[in-house]
Amino acid sequence: MQSASLYIKDHIRTVPDWPQAGIQFRDITPLLQDPTVFRTLIDVFLARYADAKLDSVAGLDARGFILGSVIAYELNVGFIPIRKKGKLPFTTVSEEYELEYGSATVELHTDACKPGDRVLLIDDLIATGGTMMAGKKLLERLGATIIEAAVIVDLPELGGSRLIESTGLPLFKVCDFAGH
Repeated sequence: MQSASLYIKDHIRTVPDWPQAGIQFRDITPLLQDPTVFRTLIDVFLARYADAKLDSVAGLDARGFILGSVIAYELNVGFIPIRKKGKLPFTTVSEEYELEYGSATVELHTDACKPGDRVLLIDDLIATGGTMMAGKKLLERLGATIIEAAVIVDLPELGGSRLIESTGLPLFKVCDFAGH
């Protein structure tokens, strides 16, 4: 895993001062553009969850959709989109949360999963943990059992991974940008 982790990390671009001054944005689009790196990333997740007996993969808007839908397809399970407020056409439940540079709300269809469904919750990155916590709360409100949260990038100084792990939810991180 270590060599795959470093290989993947080497293909993540840092964009300074985006979306606002002081933010070091970790951009995964270079790794998505390279088919070998993208396949390596997906293979890391598939190896981890091949025997997890999942019912669904839930992806957080928007980059979690890219990862989650591919992983769900490969594992032959359903995909659950957790979207930004106002984007889902059916009855929803919502959760507001804080970002490192503002606040937002995400929503989930009320029939996205059933009580007891085993779900993997995935996004590209964890910073303060607000988005991941909101997704966790929504899935749990519908009765899902979240077997693990997963991200490509952890920004440990922002405290999100500690927050998620403090709730008892395991968090799988492909790489981190500690000290950056």
